[in-house]
Amino acid sequence: MWFLFAVLSSVFAALTAILAKVGIEGVNSNLATAVRTVVVLIMAWGMVFLTNAQGGIWAISRKSWLFLVLSGLATGASWLCYYKALQMGEASKVVPIDKMSVVITLILAFVFLNEKFTVKSVIGCLLIGAGTLFMVL
Repeated sequence: MWFLFAVLSSVFAALTAILAKVGIEGVNSNLATAVRTVVVLIMAWGMVFLTNAQGGIWAISRKSWLFLVLSGLATGASWLCYYKALQMGEASKVVPIDKMSVVITLILAFVFLNEKFTVKSVIGCLLIGAGTLFMVL
């Protein structure tokens, strides 16, 4: 089931880039990010209440709160930079660079989460990096 959600995430991320590129035309990138964030906020809390998960908020540990807040700050910074880049550049070049986050994530997971690097993941990282450079140059 995780694979289906990962594929759907990829499809929605692609739609996000195209819709954002059209929507950001003539709009301040920070304002556009704020509008997008409000929509995501409403949608996320809607899902919490729809699935009756709101009671779980009291069970979140301090450590989880800290890392969820830090993750939110990283997401906000990412979105602000992404929208500014989309406003200034071509989606076909901005998006591949943004997806270099896959390579960075694998490296950070190896360093901080003690996840294993395999020959397959190293080759994949190299191919993603090379492919990104090939697409944007």
